[in-house]
Amino acid sequence: MLSTTGMDDVEFKIVLRKSHSEQRTFIESLAKRKVIRAGRRSGKTTGIAILALQRFLAGQRVLYATPTAEQVDRFWFEVKRALAEPLDAGILYKHEGRHIIEIPGTETRIRAKTAWDANTLRGDYADLLILDEWQLMNEDAWDRVGAPMLLDNDGDGAFVYTPPSLHSRGWTKARNPRHAAKMFKRAEADKSGRWAAFHFTSRDNPHISASAIDDLAHDMTALAYRQEIMAEDVDDAPGALWARATIEKHRILEHPDLERIVVGVDPPGGVTECGIVVGGIAFVDGKKHGYVLADNSLRASPNVWARAAITAYHRHKADRIVAETNFGGDMVENTIRTVEPGISYKAVHASRGKAIRAEPIAAMYEQGRIHHVGEFPFLEDELCTWEPGMGAQSPNRLDALVWAMTEVGLGSQWLIS
Repeated sequence: MLSTTGMDDVEFKIVLRKSHSEQRTFIESLAKRKVIRAGRRSGKTTGIAILALQRFLAGQRVLYATPTAEQVDRFWFEVKRALAEPLDAGILYKHEGRHIIEIPGTETRIRAKTAWDANTLRGDYADLLILDEWQLMNEDAWDRVGAPMLLDNDGDGAFVYTPPSLHSRGWTKARNPRHAAKMFKRAEADKSGRWAAFHFTSRDNPHISASAIDDLAHDMTALAYRQEIMAEDVDDAPGALWARATIEKHRILEHPDLERIVVGVDPPGGVTECGIVVGGIAFVDGKKHGYVLADNSLRASPNVWARAAITAYHRHKADRIVAETNFGGDMVENTIRTVEPGISYKAVHASRGKAIRAEPIAAMYEQGRIHHVGEFPFLEDELCTWEPGMGAQSPNRLDALVWAMTEVGLGSQWLIS
């Protein structure tokens, strides 16, 4: 419990939660840029609320942003709880709809808002900018909007994230799903003291039952547990069929003339993405080489993803669209032909599991015979983090890649029918 002085020398009490040891490491840090990687329910949002309140009480202007309104609620609850007495006394001004608390007649303010669209941050400034669930935001929220708003007063930035699992990555607005991990590495490597990195797990929160976390672990894959509970940035999953180093080694910027080009489509089996990957083949030194030309995967209605597949077909002058029909059956072809009746189309049906179908394609990568023409961060992230046996976490981009490469002649045709 703290006492401070507000307007007209009126004394009021502020009740801050007692921070646990891991929270205190970033709350007390003097770094100008703090990157906080923490597990679910680890207390990261409560800790960042304490930091925001301390800065507010020191007369600073704080802007907190997170992707959705639901995520704003927890932070806003903590702030209002701490400032309840001066709020009830009318010493502080509050606008509930805009999530603003401020000292009237001053620039001292806390504001919480959504930043699913980075442009919603424009037109403001802050002494402290907090980007929570940073891994789900578009990089522009910092690069183009957040960083410039801190220039005038050399403000501070705090970035809070939990490494995203394969499932949660489907909801991100980021251009690169690993942008938060890259920023964490930058902060770790910084020797100037301007940047600092902080890491703690769900188990580091003394207010969370260890047995509850153990129960939760039974419903998670080993990889999801490492990411969302232990807060690990995983480059390559131990059982993944692809490795980032392999993809990078054989990446190119231009491809030779291609013999065939195919658009592989893996329709969503629910609310997941529709995988749409364009691949081609050419003969180099007498051997077949595959080329990944585009990843146009998206989460959308059947009519929208069908149009996206057809657009990719025409843009790359493809020979065929090949689509899996295990779940959609005739609906897949009907949806595509409703948009363009005369398009070259082939339905494929998996006769073996995902891993078995993918292994011949992964082997081609290892042999240096499949090349990514440019960078496809979401596809590459899925290739290198999906492990056989992950079940419901369907690798739609991976499947679309496998269908395309198999159709151009690099996979095993006996695995499909």
